[in-house]
Amino acid sequence: MNEKPLTSNSGAGMLGLGILLMFIGVGLASSLDNPALGMIFFIPGFFFLLGFTVVNPNEAVVATFFGDYQGTVKENGLRWINPLFKKKKISLRARNLNGQKLKVNDKLGNPIEIAAVVVWRISDTVKACFEVDDYVKYVEIQSEAAVRHLAGIYAYDSMEDDDIAVHEVTLRDGSGKINEMLEGELTERLSRAGVEVLEARISHLAYAPEIAGAMLQRQQASAVVAARRQIVNGAVGMVDMALAMLSEKQIVELDEERKAAMVSNLLVVLCGEKAATPILNAGTLYP
Repeated sequence: MNEKPLTSNSGAGMLGLGILLMFIGVGLASSLDNPALGMIFFIPGFFFLLGFTVVNPNEAVVATFFGDYQGTVKENGLRWINPLFKKKKISLRARNLNGQKLKVNDKLGNPIEIAAVVVWRISDTVKACFEVDDYVKYVEIQSEAAVRHLAGIYAYDSMEDDDIAVHEVTLRDGSGKINEMLEGELTERLSRAGVEVLEARISHLAYAPEIAGAMLQRQQASAVVAARRQIVNGAVGMVDMALAMLSEKQIVELDEERKAAMVSNLLVVLCGEKAATPILNAGTLYP
């Protein structure tokens, strides 16, 4: 079943016609002393007055006749629709769904808290009315299901000891791609209800309280290890450059033992957390 427009008449013209028929009916009944003749005009006039409905901007009216879909009215203003039609108003405005925090397990099995915000609106009134029982509840349930599914196929974060590739997308670092995938999955799920997804993004992401402290220590330890690695790499490069320049410019001749001592001293100075306190040797390295 596809959405189709329903031709509706202007409310102003039908209002005038209904009032005119009612006045004619009342006039005939009173002047001719013939109520039956007056009712012939009065009843249709009163019937016309029952068909008025107001269609606000970004609003639609779905009309059915004994269960048979007749069409959808989207023209704004005072409209007249057959009074025998059953009319249901549907808002076409954009709506926000602020999802509740969900506790789920990520790809690595870590419990996390995640929530999403979805901006949506009705794009097909027929599907919204006849394909699902309650399209608002349908959006809520399907949004929760999509967020749970997305959280289960990605890890919260990547660490060196995790069994995931370093370049793999994670929930914390890949927000752009994650939001795109969430929007795509919601679009597919909600199209059955005639719902258009305007925007979907993760609004809350954190480890569950029971492991938040442990994971924070783990992240801090990983950061310290990464920083130390960077320091060591830089120190080794500087030592190598110093030895190469001394050898190239022939400033001093160093045997292997003196080179080892120089490397040891430089690494201690460059990798130490505190400023080094030099000790001057007034003698030689050999007794």
